[in-house]
Amino acid sequence: MTDSQQLVIDTSVSRVALTPGISFTQLWRREWQVKQQGAVQWLYPLVLFLMIITLFPLAVGSEPQMLQRLGVPAVWIAALLSLVMGVDGLFKPALDNGTLAQLVVAKASLPLWVLIRLAIHWLFSSGFVALLSLLAVPLFGLSWFEASILMASILTGSPMLLMLSAVASSLTLSLKNGAVLVPLIALPMQLPVLIFATGAVDLFATGLNGLPILALLLAGSIVSVLAMPWVISMTLKMSWLN
Repeated sequence: MTDSQQLVIDTSVSRVALTPGISFTQLWRREWQVKQQGAVQWLYPLVLFLMIITLFPLAVGSEPQMLQRLGVPAVWIAALLSLVMGVDGLFKPALDNGTLAQLVVAKASLPLWVLIRLAIHWLFSSGFVALLSLLAVPLFGLSWFEASILMASILTGSPMLLMLSAVASSLTLSLKNGAVLVPLIALPMQLPVLIFATGAVDLFATGLNGLPILALLLAGSIVSVLAMPWVISMTLKMSWLN
């Protein structure tokens, strides 16, 4: 979907009045309509995820032990790339079509709007990716237990990944080719999450306890969800003022 098409979608749902004191329900309904009307756009990351985990076994070969060893990292790398792919369009249309300006003028809660926008984006991206990660059972020969732990690691770690990507997206919002810089800024911060998540699944696979690592990922995601919307909202306001 092009930027002009996204602008049309965002404008078409602007009938949800951005008045002072706009409620959580109004913001959620508006962002939900935006996401539904842009269905083709959020399908791209899912298609990319399916292509990577489908083609990877064909490229590596059919040796069962190698596929089992590389299955978890391959699925996580595919999940990370599919998540980063759709982040560059999170805030740019809102800045271009005046939605961000309306929110600021209406004195709406920017952190709440950012949190709702990211939550809906997470549902349509990482939520589906977590379910699709169960395909690692037939494709990589993982056991159902390992696949369930893999899905749990994606569910607990992906909110933190999304928040880091959103911060990178907001920082490059005013740049002409900022979308190119988003992965370069976000990926170095996201690599520790990837390492810890794959390590947790490996611990469970070897019979050890990986719950502390999953708990650490969940705690990091909770802290990110609570703190990052405020950081992103301040960055967005500065981009709008400039």
